[in-house]
Amino acid sequence: MACQVSFPELAGQIGQVVRTVMDDIRPALVEAALSGNRGERTNTRHAGNFLTSHDLWTHDRYRQLITPLLPAGFVYASEEAEPEVIGDDPDPDLCVLVDPLDTTELAVRALDGYTHVLVYSRSLRRPVVAAVGDIYHHIQLYLAAHHDDGHDHASLVTRDGDARTLLCGASATELNQALVTNYLMRPAERFEPLAAQRDLLRVLGSPSHDGARRGRIGVDFGSISLCHVAAGFTDATLEFAKGFAIWDLAPGHYILHAAGGTVLSLDGEPLPLDHGLTTLAAIARAMAPRQKFVAAASPRLARQILTTLQTR
Repeated sequence: MACQVSFPELAGQIGQVVRTVMDDIRPALVEAALSGNRGERTNTRHAGNFLTSHDLWTHDRYRQLITPLLPAGFVYASEEAEPEVIGDDPDPDLCVLVDPLDTTELAVRALDGYTHVLVYSRSLRRPVVAAVGDIYHHIQLYLAAHHDDGHDHASLVTRDGDARTLLCGASATELNQALVTNYLMRPAERFEPLAAQRDLLRVLGSPSHDGARRGRIGVDFGSISLCHVAAGFTDATLEFAKGFAIWDLAPGHYILHAAGGTVLSLDGEPLPLDHGLTTLAAIARAMAPRQKFVAAASPRLARQILTTLQTR
């Protein structure tokens, strides 16, 4: 089952695929915003999640573009369909996990939109490549790959091709100076629980040593929220109300891990990179659970946030 693939080279190829998909889908999303015809479909797989024809098109487009890159075969596991084996090998090493279109409600309004790809080695029991694409912004792509030296490395790429290494460094270490984000868009499921976190908001809004109140709470989405932490654009992100599905969390988790960041469960334990994708049945089962977490540039900040959370 072991696969002979250069993961850094594959990361570059997957990154190009993501950029191609974004270039392909962007005009249709903008037209959906301008026309008001958003292509909404009934979501029979994930009740309550917004689904459009654009999600389904992107699902098919990724399968089409990734298949030639992995001639030895792979398991294709997308938010929009059951896992399937691509190729002749009935037990391929690599599993490609895709969230074709994240934050679809905003993407079809030409506001924000993201897309995720994770390549997971079943023999290594860990991710080896991740790419998170930002459809509308100048910073367009966040990448991570497992290298031959045994280390993981992360980077970002702008629309004009400027690449920068991601290393968590000069970020806020105190909660009352941090920019913390949360996916707070759903009023009852997420916003109300966040508003009830009085201790978190009190500490976040408390003055610094010079009297300035620098703490902020912002909105962010899926894997891109962890990529923003990896890049130093935000200091932390948390999800404590409902949890993220594997396709929402795993790509950003791997990119933040590769940049040296921290992702903890609400019990304070580091989240593993091993998702247990040992069989096709196990891959299918992994699509269902949701994971609550705190992600930050530093363990200190992550634990400061945990001490303020009321999760019982």
